[in-house]
Amino acid sequence: MHNHYSAQTRLGRSVRSGTNELTHDSFHWSERSCSDYFGLGLSTLATLLCLAVSASAQTFTFSTGNPDGLIATGSRPGSPGKAEIESADDFNLTAPVTINTATFTGLLPTGLPLSDITEVTVEIYRIFPNDSTFPADGRVNTRVNSPSDNAFLTRDSAAATLSFSATLLNPSFTVANTVLNGINPKPNQFTGGEGPRTGEEVQFNLTFSDPLGLPVDHYFFVPQAELTSGDFLWLSAPKPIVPPGTPFAPGSTDLQTWIRNTGLDPGWSRVGTDIVNGGPVNAAFSLSGTVPDAGSTFGLLGMTVVLIASLRRLLQCRPRFVALPLKRKWSTGKNPFVRTLTDKEIY
Repeated sequence: MHNHYSAQTRLGRSVRSGTNELTHDSFHWSERSCSDYFGLGLSTLATLLCLAVSASAQTFTFSTGNPDGLIATGSRPGSPGKAEIESADDFNLTAPVTINTATFTGLLPTGLPLSDITEVTVEIYRIFPNDSTFPADGRVNTRVNSPSDNAFLTRDSAAATLSFSATLLNPSFTVANTVLNGINPKPNQFTGGEGPRTGEEVQFNLTFSDPLGLPVDHYFFVPQAELTSGDFLWLSAPKPIVPPGTPFAPGSTDLQTWIRNTGLDPGWSRVGTDIVNGGPVNAAFSLSGTVPDAGSTFGLLGMTVVLIASLRRLLQCRPRFVALPLKRKWSTGKNPFVRTLTDKEIY
């Protein structure tokens, strides 16, 4: 049928106006009917749903490996009578990543119940001079490749943005050296450390209820744990990274562990190079998350645009004619069932 618009009354009689004819038991509202656009919209939506289900994001994992027993460094939130201490070790992202879980391993006082861990925080820093005042205040040896002044992201169990559990790995683990109180501006940055310590080796398992969405960049991971008594010390890991750790990608540099307290803030000192003078060290932690699949993402965006256009066209569709009421009288003439539609009967 070549007519632009058509429909049929219940009497089965047709109504013509020029080339427009009302026939059949349904409305055809335009040269391409609204039902066509509705069908296209449903088809696109179904495709989108299938694509969303089938589009699998790549898994991201990173680990510095197991503790090596060389050193442990303080890392705790500030509390009455105790200054905040932040220890930081780095990781590098060559693609955007959403981090959902993390672990870090440290030393707790011997005999401390795991239930005495009251709070865990995680901070993500970028590399100086990002998020920093430049030039630096000059109270540390260098800010090259150090964490920035201010955190890029923060998650805290007290704010319910992360949850944690703790696993006892070894009830008696000894490290050769520690850094806790001797964190000083230059020229007194070198202390040699505060000697060996034995305690409980504990792994912290974190789940981010508010995942860490990170673009491509080089970052520092800073975990802190608050205890009812004593101090948490973050255990070192081999540098360079060895299995089961994850080596840095070619072209990326594995930086060393940095530390600061409230008195040194906003600057940072290198644990191995500045304070202990025993060589660079890493810290024991791991990260897990997902890398969005770029092809699926762009495909999903393209299909979404088509869907929106189809639905918009559908919403703009409306009938041009209406069926005649049964009580209307038909005109007489050569064809008693044909008459011209009035303007009021046209939308």
